[in-house]
Amino acid sequence: MANHPSALKRARQNETRRVRNRMIKTQVKNVVKTVRQAVETHAAEAATTTLDKAKSMIAKAAKKGVIHKKNASRKISRLAKLANRSKA
Repeated sequence: MANHPSALKRARQNETRRVRNRMIKTQVKNVVKTVRQAVETHAAEAATTTLDKAKSMIAKAAKKGVIHKKNASRKISRLAKLANRSKA
């Protein structure tokens, strides 16, 4: 365990960020799952609305540094491709 005051503060900050990052990652996983479920049930309108929500949430996670920028781009691209394929 850290002894120096600045190291103690850093440990507290790391724990706070770890919890916040875990929450954001879980939200991203859940919204991706809802998009996939909407596509599987052939609900085109629901798929497009949840896709927009998912894009926003994934982009915010990347902006905050929770996930990598290219990882976010890949997730958004794959979801959009899946939703577009279901429309056709």
